[in-house]
Amino acid sequence: MSIARLTKSPSRGKIYSNMSQITSIEQQKKDKTRCSVYVDGTFYCGLKIEVAVKYRLKPGMPIEKSFLDGIQLDNEKLQATEKAMNHLSATLKTEKQMRDFLAGKGYTAAVIEYVLEKLKGYGYIDDFAYCKSYVNSVVGKGKNAIRSQLIRRGAASEAIDEALSAYSADEDELLSVARKYMRGKQFDRAGMQKTLRHLIARGYDYDEAKEAVSRLFEECGDAED
Repeated sequence: MSIARLTKSPSRGKIYSNMSQITSIEQQKKDKTRCSVYVDGTFYCGLKIEVAVKYRLKPGMPIEKSFLDGIQLDNEKLQATEKAMNHLSATLKTEKQMRDFLAGKGYTAAVIEYVLEKLKGYGYIDDFAYCKSYVNSVVGKGKNAIRSQLIRRGAASEAIDEALSAYSADEDELLSVARKYMRGKQFDRAGMQKTLRHLIARGYDYDEAKEAVSRLFEECGDAED
């Protein structure tokens, strides 16, 4: 059902003094899925057409503004959920990223909490799943750098710890990072120290970085022999 334009119609029954009256409901020109609701001859709020239909709003209908405010809250929850789902369609998001996104759109705390609970209930917001996916996708960074990135993205600390609990650096990948850094550089003690610092800066633990550097320079020594 759609609302192109509902003109004013006479109300049926008595309108009490503490109630207002919907005088017209008009489909919005820029967004055909929304309508503008006029109360007592003045614009009061914009709603999704499906929300207006759900509450059977129509011109001439007596209504308390507080009740209409509740309908508008229902409308904002629906709209915020749609925006959140569209935002999720590109990539996974942490709870904090989604909270910040909705806050940036101007939604109230009540609407944001409603949407987040809905998304978590559907399994669309899951910080552990986000962290696990990120850990599995990262190449060339150590555990410390991964943790730092996840913290920056607002993931819950428990989710980060759980996702990293079984993580261990890939030795061949680490060695590849070291080789790439040393390309064109002198293979001496100073070079070893620089490579070690480079690996640590990329988030690898000292012991695993040191092991990779030792392997690299053993290879270089064998090559020179």
